[in-house]
Order: sequence, then C-alpha cells, then structure tokens
Amino acid sequence: MYGSVHMKLIVGLGNPGSQYDKTRHNAGFMVVDRLADRHFRGMTPRAKFSAVVVEGPLYSERCVLLKPTVYMNRSGQSVAEAVGFYKLDPSADVLVIVDDVSIPSGQIRLRPTGGAGGHNGLADIQRALGTESYARCRVGIDASPAFMDQADYVLGRFTDEQWGAVDTAMNRSADAAEVFVKEGITKAMNQFNPSSPPKAKPPRRDKPGQTTTSPM
Repeated sequence: MYGSVHMKLIVGLGNPGSQYDKTRHNAGFMVVDRLADRHFRGMTPRAKFSAVVVEGPLYSERCVLLKPTVYMNRSGQSVAEAVGFYKLDPSADVLVIVDDVSIPSGQIRLRPTGGAGGHNGLADIQRALGTESYARCRVGIDASPAFMDQADYVLGRFTDEQWGAVDTAMNRSADAAEVFVKEGITKAMNQFNPSSPPKAKPPRRDKPGQTTTSPM
C-alpha cells in the first residue's frame, strides 16, 4: 500500500488563527516553528494539504514540516493528504507533535503507536489514516485545575511559572524530532523519554456538543 519514498513528515498540531497563538493546545505548532527556524530559515511556507508546509533536506532525509490550517479536530484531513501524496508509511515516516494534559509541564514522551488518549487531533488522524501506528511526541502542559473547564484551560496561554519548563520541553521535542528523522522513533524514545513514567492525571474531557469546526 505504501511506497518507499525517503521522506519524513513532522506534524505539529494546533489551531489556526492569531487568537490561538502560543496557547497550550498549540504546543505542536510551536515545536514545528522551532524546527523550521533551525533548518529552513528564510524559506517561504506554502499552502498545501490543508496546511502550511515547508519542505527541504534535514540531514540525509527529505522532510516536510506541516501545520494544519483546519481546526484541531479535523487534523486528520491534512495529515492524510500529505501521507497519500508522498505515499508514506505512517508507522515509519510520520511524527505528530501534540500537547498532553496527562504529562507535567517540562516533560515529553515519545511513543511509536497508541490510542488518542482523548485528544481530538490524534483521534481524527487515526480515523483518517485508518491506523494508530504512527509516532507521536507528547508535550506536557499539566492537567487543568479542578475549578477550570479543560477546554478553556488548553485554549489558554501558559503561565509565567509554566513557561520556563515548557520552553525547555519544546526545545527537547525539536531535538527528538531531529533524532527521529536521522535514526527513527526507537532511538528518539531511548534518548528523550523519562526513565520513569509521569504520574497519571485525569483523562481529557471535551465540551459537550462539539462540532467538526471546533478548535478542540
């Protein structure tokens, strides 16, 4: 089904629009921006695959950095378009970078496959690709406070207290993406995953009545 194109697709999840800039839910966008600044500075992003993309050499691989321009819970449309166009194997060629409320700020966790964990972006990618076998890098953003609706929390901006840890974690996520491109997900996991798993936090709960045009 899939071809053998030497191409890696790095996807950062988030919501388009200035009102969502630097919100917790846009952690994936921010990591991809850092990769673009490191490797493709000066290149003009293109509109393609219902996304903004830059493409070029990253080490010995061709690499596409992709930020969907559809809302979070329609991210699969964008990813599936790119996978189909380049005839990629999701299990080997795709890394999705995403925020996670079950991981403390400052930590990241990489996995080669797995469920969506209540994240609408990952759920839609799984639906569109027909598989959950694609690598993901989860960037911890802390659980929402008990008094706060989780949707409001993830669409809010990091506190000053959180930002120091998150800024470091985003740089580590970009580093991990580079290792993924060069040496694969197993090497990236061995190098960047914490030695012990983070404590479990309550699962993500979405607002009732969400539609396919929701930023969540």
